[in-house]
Amino acid sequence: MAEETKAVAVNGDGEENEAQVGAVQQAVSEMKLVNGMSVDERVQLIMSVGEECHTEEGLRLLLEKKPSAPVCYDGFEPSGRMHIAQGIQKSINVNKLTKAGCTFVFWVADWFAQLNNKMGGDMKKIRVVGEYFIEVWKACGMNMEQVKFLWASDEINKRPNEYWTRVMNIATLNSVSRIKRCCTIMGREDGDELSAAQIMYPCMQCADIFFLKADICQLGMDQRKVNMLAREYCEQAKPKMRNKPIIVSHHMMPGLKQGQAKMSKSDPSSAIYMEDSVQEVNSKIKAAFCPERSVEGNPVLEYVKYLVLPKLGALRVKRSAANGGDVSFDRYEDVAQHFASGALHPGDLKPAVARAINEMLQPVREHFRSDAHARKLLEQVRRYKSSRRL
Repeated sequence: MAEETKAVAVNGDGEENEAQVGAVQQAVSEMKLVNGMSVDERVQLIMSVGEECHTEEGLRLLLEKKPSAPVCYDGFEPSGRMHIAQGIQKSINVNKLTKAGCTFVFWVADWFAQLNNKMGGDMKKIRVVGEYFIEVWKACGMNMEQVKFLWASDEINKRPNEYWTRVMNIATLNSVSRIKRCCTIMGREDGDELSAAQIMYPCMQCADIFFLKADICQLGMDQRKVNMLAREYCEQAKPKMRNKPIIVSHHMMPGLKQGQAKMSKSDPSSAIYMEDSVQEVNSKIKAAFCPERSVEGNPVLEYVKYLVLPKLGALRVKRSAANGGDVSFDRYEDVAQHFASGALHPGDLKPAVARAINEMLQPVREHFRSDAHARKLLEQVRRYKSSRRL
């Protein structure tokens, strides 16, 4: 490119033409823009999705080498109703990534749900739940133009030799203890007894990344171990794989009760579901753990930080004149500061958060009310009972 610039920038007398130099430099700069953003701006936007990134340097290099549509992926087990972290938080993250020029692939992990004994291992039920998840994302504002949904069982059966050869290679290069350390990705504890099928799970999830040719793994912090396994595998493989996947791990939303580090479907009162009624949302937020002046470990404030402000842009608090009158916040730091000082009371914060959540969920409620197909899916999902651990 330097030689090209020089050739264009020299006139017939051998003198540089400043106008031509400027035009070429501008053209080169514009070639690097995606959706009007420079590489630096795209890096920062993608980084804003993650609580952790491996690595920022690798991400920058990826965007420079592959400016057009790098592939991001996330896999999900279809299991039960969708809670607000899976719905709103994921739609916020996906929209940022597609704005940054990425293509986002959802790996609908139906075989994985069966291995993990979700929905009793019934593939028909798992399929229904997967279709319900897709309907929720369509309704909650996810930009679908650069989003693909691929069903694991369908795609693997198209290229079985490629997939299972990779799974076997990963399994061969790692010890049982190394693989078992990854089994927390299934919601299992380190000491849990596992079936032989569940030992396969991390090897398969690691293989998914290469099978999908994913450039960026955009999953939660709870999936970090298997993503790191994929980066390690790039060093183990022969020949070594140069392009390690970039890992952008998002924050895990807590449950609404004290001490719940992760939102759980096993306790419906601790999680808000995407089709919860206005009354259910109000009741759950009212009962949520939110001690006065306490910021750390406060799930209501985490809802503000990771859901309300990114989605709506502001938190609007209604108060009487005696309590300071109405106030609006567009920065989390200001919300946290006012709450820590006592200027913002839980009795005012909670109703504001409940109103904001109801605003975000209303399009989803309306979709499942007015769309016959979506309504049928939800009715089926509500009848299912997610199986617990083996």
